[in-house]
Amino acid sequence: MKACASWRYPFIALLSIGLGACGGGAHMVRTGQAPVIKQGEATMVFMRASTFGGSSIAALVLDVTEPEAKFIGMVDKGTKVAYPVKPGEYTFMVVSEAADFMQATVVPGKTCYAMVTPRLGLWKARFSFTPVRQGDAEFADRDSGTQFVELGPRTLEWARRNERDINSKRLRYWPDWTSKPADERAAQTLNAEDCR
Repeated sequence: MKACASWRYPFIALLSIGLGACGGGAHMVRTGQAPVIKQGEATMVFMRASTFGGSSIAALVLDVTEPEAKFIGMVDKGTKVAYPVKPGEYTFMVVSEAADFMQATVVPGKTCYAMVTPRLGLWKARFSFTPVRQGDAEFADRDSGTQFVELGPRTLEWARRNERDINSKRLRYWPDWTSKPADERAAQTLNAEDCR
């Protein structure tokens, strides 16, 4: 009995940390409406299909183009979040147990899409980006199967409370991204011609 008790408390502590990012969609506000692209801007849409695993874990998406990260939102199963941007080159980060990155070139008047896809992690799901290319046969189904969400007060409060942990993952996992082979980085880079 003592052997069981010896692992119980560390396990409960780890579980509670993991649950901090669960159910992130409860913090986001469902809108159901596609955003309107403003003159001279583009839109990045980060979407998560309703058919993949890791459903109880929210993926955090941030713009890390500049030294100060900008929190975009939490993407849960079956949701998508839009982020208006000026034309140019960007670096985005997705965070859960670990962090991964995507670089993107966006052009004015276009909408660019990226899937947030789960993969196996040590304690919970990890996530990566998959740019949606022109001619993607599954795009229409995935797009219609997801609903827009946007930031709410609780989401921003959560992001402020967890800013230190998010930044530490950015520093820890950025070298992994920069050391990836060129073909792997290219597979996770969204090009201007991918936008619609």
